[in-house]
Amino acid sequence: MRRLIKYGSVLVFILLAHSNSWACEVCKKQQPEITQGLTHGAGPQSNWDWVIIAVISAITLLTLIYSAKYLIKPQEDEATHIKKSIFISLENE
Repeated sequence: MRRLIKYGSVLVFILLAHSNSWACEVCKKQQPEITQGLTHGAGPQSNWDWVIIAVISAITLLTLIYSAKYLIKPQEDEATHIKKSIFISLENE
């Protein structure tokens, strides 16, 4: 529980510290409504840009899902597998 609080507070601090990286007022006006305020610059200029964003988002989401899946349930039964040694070392902390 202490670890969760520690890492959670670090995450909140990082997010608050980088709040100035959001878009400025000029950039907000140049962006489409869906991405307004998220980043600097003009935003997507054509429909192909939206296709690229959708593909990259899908790849990122799939990577996140599979990373969590194989971290939680690695499907490796050998006691000498590297994943087992990592879990054991985390339990001992």
